[in-house]
Amino acid sequence: MASGQAPADGACSAIASATRVEAVAATGLLDTEPEEAFDRLTRLAAALLDAPMVFVTLVDERRSYWKSTTGLDAGPPAARQNVVEESFCRFVVTTGTEQVIPDTRADDRTRGMAAVDALDIGAWVGLPIRSQDGEVLGTFCAMDTRVRAWSEQDLDVLRTLAQAAGGEIALRVALRQTQLAYAEAARHAANAEHHAAVAERNAQRAERSAAEATELAETLQQSLLPADSPRIPGMEVAARYRPGGRGAEVLGDFYDVFPVTGGWGVVIGDVCGKGAWAARTTALARSTVRAVGHTEDNPEAVLTALNEVLHVWFSERRSFVTATYATLTAADPGEGLDVVVVNGGHPPAFVLRADGEVVRLQEGGRALGIRPEARVACEETALLPGDSLIFYTDGITESRVAGGEQFGEDGVARALADLPPGPGAETVADAIASAALGHAGGAVLDDTAVIVVRSPAA
Repeated sequence: MASGQAPADGACSAIASATRVEAVAATGLLDTEPEEAFDRLTRLAAALLDAPMVFVTLVDERRSYWKSTTGLDAGPPAARQNVVEESFCRFVVTTGTEQVIPDTRADDRTRGMAAVDALDIGAWVGLPIRSQDGEVLGTFCAMDTRVRAWSEQDLDVLRTLAQAAGGEIALRVALRQTQLAYAEAARHAANAEHHAAVAERNAQRAERSAAEATELAETLQQSLLPADSPRIPGMEVAARYRPGGRGAEVLGDFYDVFPVTGGWGVVIGDVCGKGAWAARTTALARSTVRAVGHTEDNPEAVLTALNEVLHVWFSERRSFVTATYATLTAADPGEGLDVVVVNGGHPPAFVLRADGEVVRLQEGGRALGIRPEARVACEETALLPGDSLIFYTDGITESRVAGGEQFGEDGVARALADLPPGPGAETVADAIASAALGHAGGAVLDDTAVIVVRSPAA
């Protein structure tokens, strides 16, 4: 397609897709003022990529709306847009894939487009921002005034932040739906008081609305955790998670298991705070570790990179994240796994040996995001056949009844020591989660997460 011409029929169909346009409208973000939640992400991208301009856009059937414009004072909402035919973002929407343009004046897609000279765009890269249902809502895009070959590291940063932007939008949509469900429940409850004849029916409808609101909150929380049960081929992996928030409240524990060069990475962390801010930070932290872990062989460098991202993200806000990141790589055949565990202010991991010995790994490091420089503790160990490696969050160690003592790391050690020899990963995870819950008298005041990786007995 020649530059400046209308999109082909297939492209028009993708842009005007009813389900996609409805998903864009459902965000409630079109024609709204800039917001710090999105501006933080574009500022972060500009700093990490050394890019003069970074945008978050939403694209409906007729225009590209610039929700965040770091590097450009775009003015009021009415001015923060261009028609879809003159928007680079249409290339992302019509293909559903990331688009990389090192030289806008040489590329057939963009040569001659008005935005090239109007914004002095020499190079452009755009990644899709998707809804929870996979619809392309818009783009997370970066621009440079010079011709530029965008590196794989640049793309990894943008993938992470595009995912965080999508998570922020999903959070808005889920919370709006939750609020509507609660409002519907309240309305029906009020009607029940005034219309006794339909009181029973309204109460049932209110109950359903409340249940739907809780389900939406649970869905939102689950979106911050792995979509499927964590798996490592040839290993046993078990995870237990119990949310501490109620209703639409979201706290900040997270975990993930994903492939890295030569093996697997495991991360568990805890974000200070609760609600929307914690959810945003949780999504950013989890996706950053996954993105950096895919390309960085040094585990210490992964948490160092996370610290840098969080320090910029928090800006003037006083907050922090604690996290433990570990890599597991195959040792010689029959000799289990080599493990490197890096700690950033998180409770120490444990190893439960096949013979029942309980080994507490070192704690240490500093919580992440507080200072520009990271300080982490690193320890190497081996996971022999039949051994289990155990991670958990402070919701476990801080479990207690009102006025009582915390479960603590000693409680974790006792729960492990009480197990019979050679327990499976599921048994170990259940034992820790159940012991902490029992110690608290069944009360759950904070998120609790446990993840266990076991090397099967020879």
